Amino acid sequence: MPELNQLTAEWSAARILYPTYSALAREFVIDLTPCIDLETGVEQPPKESVEQARQWLQDMDERIQIHQLRQFLQTTTLVTPQLLQTLLLHHLHKEEKSPSDRDKIDFLLVQLFSLAAPSRLEDNSVTLDYVAKTLAPVLGPVDTTMPAWLAPLENVLQLAQKARTLNELLHGGILEQGRKIKVQSGENYFQPTAMIAFARFSFLVRRSFFRLMHQDLNAIFDGLRELEQRGVNTIDCRRAQFSAEEPILRLRMICQSWKVMFQAEYSSGQPLRMLVDLRAAIDDALGRGVAQNARAAKPAAVKKAAATPAVPAAKPASTMAARAGAAPSAPATKLADAVPEFEVSGNEWNPDGSSGN
Repeated sequence: MPELNQLTAEWSAARILYPTYSALAREFVIDLTPCIDLETGVEQPPKESVEQARQWLQDMDERIQIHQLRQFLQTTTLVTPQLLQTLLLHHLHKEEKSPSDRDKIDFLLVQLFSLAAPSRLEDNSVTLDYVAKTLAPVLGPVDTTMPAWLAPLENVLQLAQKARTLNELLHGGILEQGRKIKVQSGENYFQPTAMIAFARFSFLVRRSFFRLMHQDLNAIFDGLRELEQRGVNTIDCRRAQFSAEEPILRLRMICQSWKVMFQAEYSSGQPLRMLVDLRAAIDDALGRGVAQNARAAKPAAVKKAAATPAVPAAKPASTMAARAGAAPSAPATKLADAVPEFEVSGNEWNPDGSSGN
């Protein structure tokens, strides 16, 4: 009887996961033969069917990359607390867990917590006890006494929360330190106390990440407005993969397309380098680049209205959006790979709070 109950529970979980895994396979062109009994929705399958379903899910787990799972779950309408919980338990129940399983578990814990937490939850309210209580349905009661080896995680979190710009967060080694602690934890990561600590860390760093990203975006709008007031029509934006005489009008349209994109559930990491470098270029044009960006070697060239021809006709917004999301250069790709945890929901940002840009 216990074995029958276990098989029944396993089949029930497989039926919940199958539509999502099938959609993932279609989305990312993963070539895998469908599981017939799951496809047809068999209610009471024989033991052999459960074993086949188990193998099918295992094969899919090996092929689905963490960035694919992240992107899909943050753009699909299929996500429910039940799905996230089932996905999480599916990975937690594996006898042997790979680094990929660890990253998926880490992501799913944060997603489940984010879905359950109030939208206006203050950072200082996100305590270990609060996170443990919220995730108790999947992890059970957890002793939140932190082991000594997790102490550095809090130090890294404080550094992330003190970062003043997105550039500082991305290039100050902060994210790498957090990632290093997680990777070096090995099997200790799967201790409930550690998973709670890392979920809290990732949730709060993610908040800092998006706060700084939208702060930079708003600073760009403010900088463009100030340059126009000074009579500047174009600036040198080659460092941000644009032209040496990029019209301010066009830059504003590009940033508007980014603003819309960053409201989406999934924000691609590709434009991050362009966003950081565009702010640096604007700071240079305003004559304050050296103070705000240590990477700036010299002020960018600016073109006064009286010395330049008429501003070229602005390209359609769709063209600008395509340009902003085009395949990045090598540094941008490296950046996207370095911060995979933060290709996440931007719905904490209130676009109405930055009116007038």
